[in-house]
Amino acid sequence: MAEIKNNAPDEVVTLDKFKWSDLYKQEDWLAIWIGFVVIALGALGVITGAYDFSAAKFATWGAGADATLLSQITGAFIGKLVLTFVVLGVLFTAGVALQGKSVKEYIPAFAGLFVLAVIVRLISAQFTLNRYLEWAFWALVVGLLVSNTVGVPKWLRSAVRTEYYIKAGLVIMGFSVLFSNIVNFGLYGLGIAWIVTPLVIIFMWYFGTRVLKIENKQFVITVATATSVCGTSAAIATGAAAKAKKTDLSLAVSISIIFTVLMMVFEPVLIRLFGLGEVMGGALIGGTVDSTGAVTVAGTALGETAQTVAVLVKSIQNILIGFIAFAVAVFFSSKVEKTDDNKVTAAEIWYRLPKFILGFFAASLIASFVFQPVIGKDAVSAINKVLDQYKNWAFVLAFTSIGLDTNFRELKDQLKGGKPLTLYIVGQLFNIVLTFVAVYILLSGKFFALPTLVK
Repeated sequence: MAEIKNNAPDEVVTLDKFKWSDLYKQEDWLAIWIGFVVIALGALGVITGAYDFSAAKFATWGAGADATLLSQITGAFIGKLVLTFVVLGVLFTAGVALQGKSVKEYIPAFAGLFVLAVIVRLISAQFTLNRYLEWAFWALVVGLLVSNTVGVPKWLRSAVRTEYYIKAGLVIMGFSVLFSNIVNFGLYGLGIAWIVTPLVIIFMWYFGTRVLKIENKQFVITVATATSVCGTSAAIATGAAAKAKKTDLSLAVSISIIFTVLMMVFEPVLIRLFGLGEVMGGALIGGTVDSTGAVTVAGTALGETAQTVAVLVKSIQNILIGFIAFAVAVFFSSKVEKTDDNKVTAAEIWYRLPKFILGFFAASLIASFVFQPVIGKDAVSAINKVLDQYKNWAFVLAFTSIGLDTNFRELKDQLKGGKPLTLYIVGQLFNIVLTFVAVYILLSGKFFALPTLVK
């Protein structure tokens, strides 16, 4: 009987030992249930109007902002902060209990991690910092400062669970990835996002494994998808499908964040310099800047139309996360890690498939084909405003965990020889060139009629 890795890194299960109890003991399935509980509570709150389920969010503060930091520390804000802590704390603790881990150790550890997350949200809401660097960067910085100075205290370690938080956040995010976005931008968005993206992944795979001869194939595919899709979210999903190590994920995310910041600042400047206009410029930003938040910022720098186009292209591209993770799971199990005595079966692929991707798809389908037709686009948008903050809190917990779990010495060792940076830079340049070609063909007006613009 072939052995198959389970979600927990040190566990191995065989096909004939699968139990239905795995549906509430495995991390991937627990992330789905946690995500759907949050979605259900958020939807009920909006639809019935019976309660406010909104999570805490710091308004932009500091010089140039409308609010000061102290002015927003009100009873209502503290109440929302407590609600956020209780909701996430109860759900994640329940998951830990179902996995058979120590709840007594996890609760104080989660409280400590949440305090760090609050600090991250506070820093990232500062007016100047908020304009140029999103919370993912500051979460990584705060975690890195702790891990590389005083060190991560033993009592905090049980809450450092990157994949657990990011998987739940991705399921929640699925509700916002509406298939109607494809209709809004039609074949233009599909041509830019769905044709270019797979080509970039294939190019980076062959460049990394054949030209650079990087032996760590899990790292190569993780960087390739982070570059071509949407940075950290894609890296997490694909890393899970390829069974990448935490160090691979940390390095891929770190490189992606650094270059996302650079592209977010300088790409709009270059687009203006070359006179591409808002439609073409927005599409180029949406197809090449890794992070969805950074895409919004960079698109706004060009104008409202550019922002709309950039977000639409990125949203259509985000839909690929699940498909790509599934394809990577199949590819790695059937080609990369296949051995003569380990015949690939459908069951084997099923076990390797990151199950939280099913939750991502299910949330997207329910929002697109159940909620939107029944309660309308405005109501779904209102639900997503509530869910967006819970997704962000889950992601902040995850990225802070990445920082806490990362040591500069390990990153330095991984960067030896410069191959990881070369892989990213060459891949991103290829991505920019190919995306520009697609944007020019589809949106320059020389080959096809321009779309009427979408809101």
